Amino acid sequence: MARQKGKVTVKSEWCKGCNICVAFCPKGVLALQKNVSVPVKPEECIGCKLCELRCPDYAITVEVVKEDE
Repeated sequence: MARQKGKVTVKSEWCKGCNICVAFCPKGVLALQKNVSVPVKPEECIGCKLCELRCPDYAITVEVVKEDE
């Protein structure tokens, strides 16, 4: 059975450092560094897209990929 993973991309020039994505990520993938969101644990992303959906600046995209177990 395939497991869902995600690939997080942050457009740092669009990010205003509001911290919403960090608060909504259930896996702690994102963190603020120098007032910009950064994927600090990208391998933990489950592709739920909560960060992408909640970002008011459209600075985050999540590509969902299937991974074989």
